[in-house]
Amino acid sequence: MQNWRRNLLFVAIAAFVAGLMFSGASLLVQDLSPKADKSKYSASGSAAGVGPDTIANIVDKAGASVVKISTTVTVDVRRQNNPFFSDPFFRQFFGPGLSEPRQRQETGLGSGFIISQDGYIVTNEHVIDGAEQIEVTMKGSDKPSKATVVGSDFDLDLAVIKIDSSEKLPVLKMGDSEQIKVGNWVIAIGNPYGLDHTVTIGVISAKGRPVNIEQRQYKNLLQTDASINPGNSGGPLLNLDGEVVGINTAINAEAQGIGFAIPTSTVKSVLDELIQKGKVVHPWMGVQLQPVTEQIAEYYSLKNTDGALVAGVVKDSPAEKVGLQQGDIILEIDGQKIKSVDNLIDIVGQTKVGQKLKLLVHREKDFYVSIIVNEKPSQLTK
Repeated sequence: MQNWRRNLLFVAIAAFVAGLMFSGASLLVQDLSPKADKSKYSASGSAAGVGPDTIANIVDKAGASVVKISTTVTVDVRRQNNPFFSDPFFRQFFGPGLSEPRQRQETGLGSGFIISQDGYIVTNEHVIDGAEQIEVTMKGSDKPSKATVVGSDFDLDLAVIKIDSSEKLPVLKMGDSEQIKVGNWVIAIGNPYGLDHTVTIGVISAKGRPVNIEQRQYKNLLQTDASINPGNSGGPLLNLDGEVVGINTAINAEAQGIGFAIPTSTVKSVLDELIQKGKVVHPWMGVQLQPVTEQIAEYYSLKNTDGALVAGVVKDSPAEKVGLQQGDIILEIDGQKIKSVDNLIDIVGQTKVGQKLKLLVHREKDFYVSIIVNEKPSQLTK
């Protein structure tokens, strides 16, 4: 009897110890297991949880705010194909009207997106440049609305137009292009070749790209491999939160998969000015600049290639009035050392019209000169 009780007690103790061991093991495993970081699984489209319908859901929500922009412009056309038109006898016989300029209407297509419920729309300046008539077509509508230009800027290639609407319009939110990273997914929506609301996807390939197209010198563009074609200009480049991070602007005609967009950091910095003043005021000194190369630095006996070389001075400009000359090298502005031409342009661009700047200039020797910044004349923007 005692042996039976002794055996029962032993089994009970063994079971108790085993229970403690399994319980401890369970606690140990629980403590060492990685805990789910709830911050990684937020509702943000840029988070880790990207599903098969993520793009579709973003496009479905954002697409209503993307519009097609149609423009009409009248151009002069001379009838020069027939050599007889340049013959004085031929013109005298048939009259001068045959050689006079004829006019025809040309149409253009672009994209834009609504930024306010009362009808303000952002697009590229080159989409509406010179247009005599602008029409905006919403998604799902065959009836275009007439639009007027509120403000535009050639240098930045930005424009704001407006349509009247009796209803509140769907809008797109401006995101922060400074936060987007190379490799992040982006979505382009627009009207390439007139194909309404075409959607393409890609990634941010690079940031801060300078691009020269005809007379425009773009700075700080986003580069993407999302397909951008003629007609996409002015449309939004979206992140996975459905926010605008760029305005689709240009493509590299010599390569596939290279498109560019103006970052929203640029757009937001001038948006109020475009709407309230109809233009962007650009500070201006009136100098044409070029980089200081190693050869130039050696010629001027400079220690390095810092600074910006004055390649030309505009007549009647602030620079001419204070005596700046071709060949001068601007080394500092208000104590800030100039590292490059772009550095100088950025510093001047952040000043206000009427502000006085103190320049350190090298000619045969270093000297200081004060200059008052003016507004860039409109005739110099194109």
